[in-house]
Amino acid sequence: MPNLSRAGVAVALCGFLCGCSSPQTSTSDPKVYQMGEPVKTGPLVYTVLDTEWFDQLGDSASPRLPHDHFLAVRFSVTNTGSVTSGIPPLTVVSSQRVTYAELSEANALPEWIGYIRSVKPAETVHGRVLFDVPPGDYRLRVTDDVEPENQSSATIHMPLELVRP
Repeated sequence: MPNLSRAGVAVALCGFLCGCSSPQTSTSDPKVYQMGEPVKTGPLVYTVLDTEWFDQLGDSASPRLPHDHFLAVRFSVTNTGSVTSGIPPLTVVSSQRVTYAELSEANALPEWIGYIRSVKPAETVHGRVLFDVPPGDYRLRVTDDVEPENQSSATIHMPLELVRP
């Protein structure tokens, strides 16, 4: 009988411990960071500094017009790794879960960081990227530069903030 009571205690203890465990966090709902927070993806640490909306870019004689509106995102990227890392193209996701790719050409945007870019070890680069999107709240999706199956990513919430004169 002593073995039976030990087994019963073990089963009861296991049931108690399982009932007290905290719920598992789903990997399909990763943490959403806020603007200004450093966000690490692999060796890259992104920080979104601000956003700005434009109705057009360039001079008034020959402006570049968006399909919707231009959203410029100012950010910095620090490479904490030991080798030079590419900074992959960025995407934004709307509150309706529509994804928009970064524009590959934005010469008229002040501080444009370029489309093909890299960051050396222990270096930080600053600049802006450009999207053509309807006004709204967005999440910027940032990634590291490894192959897609091993890629690390995160999202940064960028609330709609229209500045009125």
